[in-house]
Amino acid sequence: MTDGAATTNEGEVRASFASQAESCRGLGSPFTALFCATMAERLDRRFAFGRRVLDWPGNPRADALALRCAGAFNALARSGRAPALTALYPPVEPSADTLWNGILAALAGHDAFLTGYLDSPPQTNEVKRCAVLLGGALMVARQTGLPLDLIEIGASAGLNLGFDLYRYEMGGCVWGTPTAPVTIRSEWRGALPPLDAPLAIATRRACDLNPLDPGDPEHRARVMSYIWPDQSDRIATTEAAFDAAARQSWRVEQADAAEWIEARLAVPQAHGQARLMMHTIMWQYLPEAAKRRIEQAMAQAAAAATPEAPLAWLRMEADGQPGSAAVTLAIWPQASSHAGGEREIARADYHGRWVEWR
Repeated sequence: MTDGAATTNEGEVRASFASQAESCRGLGSPFTALFCATMAERLDRRFAFGRRVLDWPGNPRADALALRCAGAFNALARSGRAPALTALYPPVEPSADTLWNGILAALAGHDAFLTGYLDSPPQTNEVKRCAVLLGGALMVARQTGLPLDLIEIGASAGLNLGFDLYRYEMGGCVWGTPTAPVTIRSEWRGALPPLDAPLAIATRRACDLNPLDPGDPEHRARVMSYIWPDQSDRIATTEAAFDAAARQSWRVEQADAAEWIEARLAVPQAHGQARLMMHTIMWQYLPEAAKRRIEQAMAQAAAAATPEAPLAWLRMEADGQPGSAAVTLAIWPQASSHAGGEREIARADYHGRWVEWR
């Protein structure tokens, strides 16, 4: 399938595409699975795009190379600049041969655009993860009885920072107003969080290494390109969240997560507010040194927490169990082992399609 000598990295690149195809099937995107499987089997070096991908200098899995490629072609299809490619995208269900021919035609006309799109890693805001954030925040609000001072790291465009303004449909239960700008539909398993707890947000701030402005059409298009095109509800939910976030006054700050957390936690906490640090599926991308700095800063802040100024840490992160992420919560000061120490409160689908509350 290649017109040049194979490199030592090519097998690893192709394996990463095949692995991503399996993940996409499990996460409900047969189209993206087909795209990745087709790339794994057929990509060659006749265009600059193929040469750059097959000779990728880094770790193709860690660099999310397959998703960079999928995002590049989805961006081109969404732009309307390659009508023949757009015509193959959902709701159409092309064969592998038809899709490959469309890929080749797109490369012939847009090789530079597609190759350049590989420069940046995928950046998304998975808005349905807000169901997890709502559940954890309600638990903090119920236990502390205080309004929340929200701080979020790895926030991207900040779409999840306004989770309390959305409406949630969780099986037979509903939280939020009918006029909310965004509706989160999530399959809910197990018990429910304290939906009747009074939830008030006093302040909210967030950071990201590469923050996106929800009001910027180019930033919006970039995020949407990484959302798998056969997941219509996910697309609609994210579009609505962009509209809602663009109308808000807050914006995500550009900062290194460790430096930002150290600075934020160094600011004396207001009495009468519970500070809640939260993040979703970003911890794995941090250098080990940054993780240790954040953990140390949180430990110092936890030691200084009081009932009038408590601290909580809510996270939804991969923990090695296949198919889902762990949702954990810690609250300080620890009045008892049940009330304080970090515990797993739920498991959740990585995209928030379902939550199993513990």
